Amino acid sequence: MQNGLDKLFRPRSVAVFGASRDPQKLGHGVLRNLIEYRYPGTIYPINPHAREILGLRCYPNLDEVPGKVDLAIVVVPAQYVVDVLESCGRHGVPAAIVVSGGFREIGPEGVERENALRETVKRYGIRLIGPNCIGLIDTHTPINTTFVSGMPDRGAIGFLSQSGAVCAAIIDWARGAGVGISRLVSLGNQADVTETELLPVLADDPETLVITSYIEGVSDGRAFVKVAEQVARQKPILVLKGGRGEGGAKAVASHTGALAGREEAYDAAFRRAGILRASTTEELFDWARALAWQPLPQGNRVAVLTNAGGPGILAVDMLEASGMRLAPLTDETREFLRKRTFPAASVRNPVDILAGSGPGTYALALDALLNDPTVDAVCVIQAPQDWFTPVSLAEVIGEVAANRQKPVLASLMGLASTSEATAILHRRHVPNYAFPERLGSTLGAMWSRRQWLEAQKLPSEPPFELDEETRDRAARVLDGAGPDGWLAPDKAQELVALVGIQAPPSALARTVDEAASFAGKIGYPVALKIVASGISHKTDVGGVALNLRGEDELRRVAKEMLSRTDGIEGLLVQKMLMRGVELIVGTVQDDQFGALVMVGSGGTAVELTRDVAFELAPLTRTQADVMLRRTQANALLGGFRGAPPADREAVVEVIIRLAALADALPEVAELEINPLIALRGDGGAMAVDVRARLR
Repeated sequence: MQNGLDKLFRPRSVAVFGASRDPQKLGHGVLRNLIEYRYPGTIYPINPHAREILGLRCYPNLDEVPGKVDLAIVVVPAQYVVDVLESCGRHGVPAAIVVSGGFREIGPEGVERENALRETVKRYGIRLIGPNCIGLIDTHTPINTTFVSGMPDRGAIGFLSQSGAVCAAIIDWARGAGVGISRLVSLGNQADVTETELLPVLADDPETLVITSYIEGVSDGRAFVKVAEQVARQKPILVLKGGRGEGGAKAVASHTGALAGREEAYDAAFRRAGILRASTTEELFDWARALAWQPLPQGNRVAVLTNAGGPGILAVDMLEASGMRLAPLTDETREFLRKRTFPAASVRNPVDILAGSGPGTYALALDALLNDPTVDAVCVIQAPQDWFTPVSLAEVIGEVAANRQKPVLASLMGLASTSEATAILHRRHVPNYAFPERLGSTLGAMWSRRQWLEAQKLPSEPPFELDEETRDRAARVLDGAGPDGWLAPDKAQELVALVGIQAPPSALARTVDEAASFAGKIGYPVALKIVASGISHKTDVGGVALNLRGEDELRRVAKEMLSRTDGIEGLLVQKMLMRGVELIVGTVQDDQFGALVMVGSGGTAVELTRDVAFELAPLTRTQADVMLRRTQANALLGGFRGAPPADREAVVEVIIRLAALADALPEVAELEINPLIALRGDGGAMAVDVRARLR
C-alpha cells in the first residue's frame, strides 16, 4: 500500500492516547468501538491515571507498553498532541490518527500548533490522519477508530470526508439503510495525509468497488486530477462538493473571468478525471449503491415496468432528463407480455401491468424485458397496494435480476411498508429507491460512467502544446503590459497571432489623420475602438463604432472619440469582416487547478446567456470538439435555421491554441477573444477583439 498507509487500516496493534473511564469522553468512545466491533489486534490504552479501562490494562506512556505499536489514536487536549507524537516518533510508531481539535480551525494559535504537528510527523515519517477528525473505519479488518456509536455492515463502498459530522451521519444512515461500507475516513485538517493520497489506497483495496467523497476543496488541484484520472480507470469515483455558492476570489474584468468561479473549475476538473459529481448526499449514495451492485448498462435504452401510470411517468421524465431514453421493445416482447397481462395493460414502454398484478406477473415481465435485445436496463416500480406484500415482490425481483448482465433498479415506493423489502433487495444487491424519480438520475450516472470508460479505450491523443521558441516569443510580448496589468490591444493581438490565431487587419491610430490613412489602405467598411487604460468593456462607454463606410464618417466619429478627456490613448482601426458566427473564447487562471479555457456564444450579453463551457488546459483536439458540442454556439456553427454553416474546425483550432498559450504562460491571468468570428464555409476564424491581463 502507498507510503506505509496500510498501518492506518490494518494495524497489528493500536495505542489509544487519552483513553478514558468516563463514558462521556471521546477517548472512552474510541476504546469502546475498538473492543465492541472486534478489532483483532492488540489494544493498548494510554492513561497515566488508570490501571484498567473496559477490561484492558492501561499504560502510563509508550515506554511501559510491552509490544510494538502500529497505530496511535490521539484523543488528548491540543496542547499535548505534539508531545504525544514526539513520543510516537521516538518509539517508531508508523501511523497516527489525531482526533483532537484546536488546530488551524480555531485561528492563528491553532495554525502555529498545526505547523509544529506537521513538522513533527514529517521528521519522524509518521503518516497521520487529522487533526480535528473522527477517525476511520475498515469493516473488513475490522477496525473502528471513531467515537461514534454504531458500525456499518461490511460492504463495497468507500467514503472519504472532509467533514466529521457528515461521516457520523453516513455511519448512522448506512446502518439504517442496510448499505455496507468498506472503508470510511474522516480527513479532518489534512495536515499530512490528503484526499489525493487516499484515492489510490481505496483503489487498491479489493473490498472497495466504489469510492465516494464529500469535499470542500482539494489540497493540490493538478495532482488531484492526475491521480483521480488514474484511479477512475479502475473504480468509479463519486464526489459531493460542498460550498457551491462561493464565487471566485480573483479580481476579474473579462467575461471569462467573471464566469469562471470555483465551481466551473471543479466541474472541469471532475470531468477531466472521470469523476461523477452528485448534487446531494442522497444522490451520492443512490449512485454508489447501483455502481457497486449492478453491471453498467451497455447503452442508454431503458425499460420501465410498473403497476401504476403516474409513477411510471415520473420515472420516464427523469430518465429522459438524465440522458436515457425508452427502449422500443421488440414485437416478440410485446406479444409475450400481451398474452400474460390484463387486457387493459400497456405493453409498450413504459410497461404498465396495472394494479391487481402480482409478483408472478412482475417476474414474467421482468424476465422478458431483460431478454429483449433493445433493452439496456430495467426499472421496476411498484406503487403501494393491498393484495400482496412488498417482501414477496422483492424476492422475485432479486431472483430474476441475479447474475444478469443488465442493471436492474427498483422503486418499491413508500417507507412504512417497504423497509423489509428494501433489506431483501439490498441483500440481493438490487438498489431500491423510495420514489421513482431517483431511478433516472442513477441510471444517468451509470451511463456516464460507461461512456467515460469507453472513451478511455480510444487511441491516446496528446494535447496541443506550444514549442519552446513560441513560448519564449510569447513571454517577451508580455513585457508590454501597462501598470494595470492589461496589454495594449496591438500587443494582445500580437500575442494570439504568435500561436497562429488570425485577426483582421488593424492598427493603432493616435490622430484622426492616422485613422483615415490606415482605413484607406485596408478598405472600408472599418470599425473604430477606443484604446484607454482602465476600460475593459469598450461598448459600455460608447467606445465602439462599427460599419464605418467612408472617410467622412470615419473622421467625424474618430474626432468625437478622441475629443474625450478620460485617458484615451488612441483608436484601433480594424477591417470589418463579412458575416459569420460570433463566439467567445477565453482563458483564466484558477488558483487551484491552473489554466481554464472557455468557449461559447459571443457578444456583449455573454454573462446573461451563459452559453459557455469550461475545460482544463491544455486540450486535445477531441476534448475541444466535445467541449464545443456542449454549447448552443455549436448549433449556430452548423447552420441554424437555414443559415450557411461556418468554419467549425477553425474554432476548434483556436480553442486548442489558446488553451496551450494559457497553460504555457500562467502569468496571463485572463485572456479573451470576444468576438471570435467563424466565417462561412472554410473561411477560418478571426479574433476581432482581444484582451489580456497579467497577474
